[in-house]
Amino acid sequence: MTVHRRFDRAARLLGEPGLARLATSTVTVFGVGGVGSFAAEGLVRSGVGRVILVDYDRICVTNVNRQVHAMKGTLGRPKVDVMAERLRAINPDAVIEARAEFYNAETSARLLAPEPDVIVDAIDNVTAKMHLIATCVRERLRLVSTMGAAARLDPTQVRTADLSETKICPFARDLRKSLRKKHGLDCTQRTGVIAVYSEEAPIAPQALAYDDGGFQCVCPGGTNGKNDCDQKNRIEGSVAFVPSVFGMTAAAAAVRLLLA
Repeated sequence: MTVHRRFDRAARLLGEPGLARLATSTVTVFGVGGVGSFAAEGLVRSGVGRVILVDYDRICVTNVNRQVHAMKGTLGRPKVDVMAERLRAINPDAVIEARAEFYNAETSARLLAPEPDVIVDAIDNVTAKMHLIATCVRERLRLVSTMGAAARLDPTQVRTADLSETKICPFARDLRKSLRKKHGLDCTQRTGVIAVYSEEAPIAPQALAYDDGGFQCVCPGGTNGKNDCDQKNRIEGSVAFVPSVFGMTAAAAAVRLLLA
């Protein structure tokens, strides 16, 4: 393989054999929001040759503060389509597939085909997330799963560990309990799932003047019946410099798995 100059710096760090391995690898990214958009970009900028993007959602104005594809001109468009265009512009030689679908038990087998070399889970729907994790553990698929990135301000407290060994993160703690209860997955022992999480305690959201007594969804197209804002107990605050670090940390973990 001849290294293209766009990957000159990566090749000097990873070596030509390493870059060749990445170029022939496939990574599926589930969830292309504040975390997943940065994860996908980190993978393509590292030389991963095939990336499959899975997300049913469209870009909302409230995404602009933290999602790499959200800006003037992209609002209302499917996240996977906008992200795919961006990734193809970064590396025209990469194979980028956009699947505007919602992951669940019914779509799982189809969305996990072809079997990727590594999966990045940046799903924020808990039911879907648990099913993906349980499926990957059962099928022995290599998985990097991101925990709660919202409600934090300190990107230096982002960590990686086996899902069984995370600390402080309430989302990861509750996820482990639910995985045992609903999927029979014993998370008191090593799971093989690499979790990206924060050791910073979450910060409660503040009410805003325009809430007018409660959060009002402004997502394009209104409700979708799968993961509606109005169905959530509360809307957490989030800033660009934490989800982005989650996403890049997930990309780094995926690249390490591909090169191992």
